[in-house]
Amino acid sequence: MVPALSLWLPVLLSAVFVFIASSVIHMVFKYHAGDFKPLPSEDEVMSDLGKHQIPPGEYYMPHISDWKDREKPEVKEKLEKGPVAFMTVTTADYAMGRALGAWFVYCALVGLLTAYVTGLALAPGADYMAVFRMASTVAFAGYFLALVQNSIWYKRAWSTTAKYLLDGLIYAALTAGTFAWLWPGG
Repeated sequence: MVPALSLWLPVLLSAVFVFIASSVIHMVFKYHAGDFKPLPSEDEVMSDLGKHQIPPGEYYMPHISDWKDREKPEVKEKLEKGPVAFMTVTTADYAMGRALGAWFVYCALVGLLTAYVTGLALAPGADYMAVFRMASTVAFAGYFLALVQNSIWYKRAWSTTAKYLLDGLIYAALTAGTFAWLWPGG
């Protein structure tokens, strides 16, 4: 067993490596650029929605508070007429610095979870590939698996989720490589 806190260096370095890799993915390769499509008549839709002063939050329309209500004629009509939408409303002062800081903290938390589970499972001096396999499995779960829910429940395109699968594999490999490289000897 290896205590998770003794793995502080791979936790922090893996977070740095993942942070850099995600920056390269989004700024150089840009394969996520098409994840969100523009609305037809965007200016009109923004103007119409702006009139309602919708507070920041997550919305579903038509709103159904009880799933049994889907059988009511007026709800069925709204659903058939459409549009049906999941919508996140945010403010104009989207703070990229704050989001990047939160992303780094998240990367460090995935690293800490990876350290905890891998440290429980493996002893000092464990083989590089044993550390890599365990760490990559845990990191992959942290970076990707929860995102599948967005395609299941919120109808995010499976192609978008597949791109995040690729990201998760890259981040997991970087995390696992860092842990295997810096794993304490026997």
